[in-house]
Amino acid sequence: MKDLDQLQIPRLYVPVSLSTQTQHRELCVFSDASVMAIAAVAYLKTISATGEIHVGFVMAKAKLAPHPAHTVPRLELCAAVLAAEMAVFIQDEMDIDIHSVTYYTDSKIVLGYIYNTSRRFYVYVSNRIAQIRKSSRPDQWHYITTEENPADHGTRPTTAAALKSTNWFTGPSFLLGPSQGLLPQSDDFELIHPEVDPEVRPEVTTFSTMVKKSSLGAQRFLTFSTWRALTRAVSTLIKKARSVADTHGGNTGNEDEQAVTVIIKTAQQDAFGRELQCLVKGDRIPKQSPLRKLTPFLDKDGLLRVGGRMSSTDMSFDDKHPLVIPKTHIATLLVRKYHEQSAHQGRHFTEGAIRLAGLWLIGGKRLVSSVIHKCVTCKRLRGKMEDQKMSDLPSERLSPDPPFTHVGLDVFGPWMVTARRTRGGHAESKRWAVMFTCLTTRSVHIEVIETMTTTSFINGLRRFIAIRGPIKTIRSDRGTNFTGACKELKLDASDSEVRSYLKDNKCTWIFNPPHSSHMGGVWERMIGIARRILDALLMKLNPSYLTHETLVTLMAEVTAIINSRPLVSVSSDPEAPAVLTPSMLLTQKRDTLTAPSGDFDVNDLSKKHWKRVQALADAFWKRWKTEYLTTLQTQRKWTTEKPNLQVGDVVLMKDSQVKRTEWPVGLVIKAFPSQDHRVRKVEVKVVKNGTPKVYLRPVSEVVLLLHPEKG
Repeated sequence: MKDLDQLQIPRLYVPVSLSTQTQHRELCVFSDASVMAIAAVAYLKTISATGEIHVGFVMAKAKLAPHPAHTVPRLELCAAVLAAEMAVFIQDEMDIDIHSVTYYTDSKIVLGYIYNTSRRFYVYVSNRIAQIRKSSRPDQWHYITTEENPADHGTRPTTAAALKSTNWFTGPSFLLGPSQGLLPQSDDFELIHPEVDPEVRPEVTTFSTMVKKSSLGAQRFLTFSTWRALTRAVSTLIKKARSVADTHGGNTGNEDEQAVTVIIKTAQQDAFGRELQCLVKGDRIPKQSPLRKLTPFLDKDGLLRVGGRMSSTDMSFDDKHPLVIPKTHIATLLVRKYHEQSAHQGRHFTEGAIRLAGLWLIGGKRLVSSVIHKCVTCKRLRGKMEDQKMSDLPSERLSPDPPFTHVGLDVFGPWMVTARRTRGGHAESKRWAVMFTCLTTRSVHIEVIETMTTTSFINGLRRFIAIRGPIKTIRSDRGTNFTGACKELKLDASDSEVRSYLKDNKCTWIFNPPHSSHMGGVWERMIGIARRILDALLMKLNPSYLTHETLVTLMAEVTAIINSRPLVSVSSDPEAPAVLTPSMLLTQKRDTLTAPSGDFDVNDLSKKHWKRVQALADAFWKRWKTEYLTTLQTQRKWTTEKPNLQVGDVVLMKDSQVKRTEWPVGLVIKAFPSQDHRVRKVEVKVVKNGTPKVYLRPVSEVVLLLHPEKG
């Protein structure tokens, strides 16, 4: 009580005349609540003609919080109601005009309630929001922090001595500033978590059904993939409709026939609505209509049928006047049905089955061809293997490097040779041959090996390198002996610890994908030539006298014959009688003539021999570039770019050991694009006996069945 004696409140709101010296008067009302009390306090803010701002304490009101205790948001809402009521009371009692009223609260939940326009509340909150909006507008309500809110002092115990040092009588400091830009935050408030707020009524969604007099609509048929499923669904719908309409009746048994009629009639109405109206009215069908030449008419069920010129024949009614089927989804379903009935035969069989069923398809030939082209079963039975545009030649075939710098190799054979003779006959053993083909000069080198093992193959490789010199690149098919040799010799370009004798030459072994002999056409063709030459040589020799030494000699002759073949067409120009052959570079000899007669000085021979050798080499590479290299420019096949196989494609993988109907179906899990971004090899995942396996295959060994985008 003694402290209250020291508390003084000025009687005047502001130290100036309200009627004559102020040009703007604003009532600022603040509200706050706690679990103990709710409070509201009002201040009068005036702005004089000279721009001076004065703020005066007008009125304050506090109430105890109701019992039983409410939630804090409800108490804050009650404080906002108290502020709105107090503003109305002040405006009625004061004899001066208030230009504007502004409300402040530190509860964003209450501001969300006041600003809400989309959600509904329960009765307690709804009534109080209606009361607030009755005397104020949402844009008059603003947010203020708890520290700046003077109404906060009225909701908690405060001593009289401490009250003098608060902003209870003076208001917050920002009132002394301009009216614009005072608020610390935006005035756009939304409901905070409306889905979990217990005061917000849950949203109830209702659906309205519009019933039209039109037919079923052909667009509903798009969800069906087979004709049987579509007719069964419509038949079930007809049965259900009859059971609802006639509780005493039963199924008549003709629902399936009626379902077919309903489906075709619906499709005809959607596709030929204008033509049907013309037939009903007796008018002519438009010239641009596809039905113009069919002379259509309506049967007793209201279906379009072909009139034609065969009404006087003894054929059945369906054969003389087939039903008109528009080129829609149901036409596709019908083509699929009769294509399966004809055991997936060609277009003529399918069209015949459709016509025998009494159906006339608009644009039937193209539609049947399209369905057969997409049929997965037909692809499995007769689908072509994938191919791709021929790729560019590798750099090894285009660079004028020394002979056998870049080689392609393969093994062919075997041949039976006589190992030793005995009294009872002779013992035989097998021999194979390894052919090394120079990718640049197209020359060959053949080595005979005794067994198809890695050790025997490595010995042949060592003999080849000892004779022809080091090599940089080896290309071959993926044979077991090749991969074994590669591992044993540690031929890996990415391995920096190569310890084999080919390490100094940095040799790289490149394997083609399995089952892709066409990718090694350079050496595969040489093997074919070698076989034909060897067959001709062996005809002159008794097979029982073929020994290892004889076979090696024959292989040397085969090598000489192959290397003496012309690389380009033989010219008829008498000025250029020399033929470009691989042996020109290997032997440094243009022909096989004997040594010329005459006396030669040994010193002159040693001086000029290197010039002769260099001249022959230069002549070979010059003609190699001008005559041979240009022949590699053209593409003899695979000239068209085809769509690339992609990850997710379903393919049929070729397996020569079983019948086509037993080829496994796999999924492409990885594609390998070349430098031209064309995919020529893929990894296919196949499940065999419950175990998934991954195979690397060229695209020429798979058949595309389904594409993930096209389905």
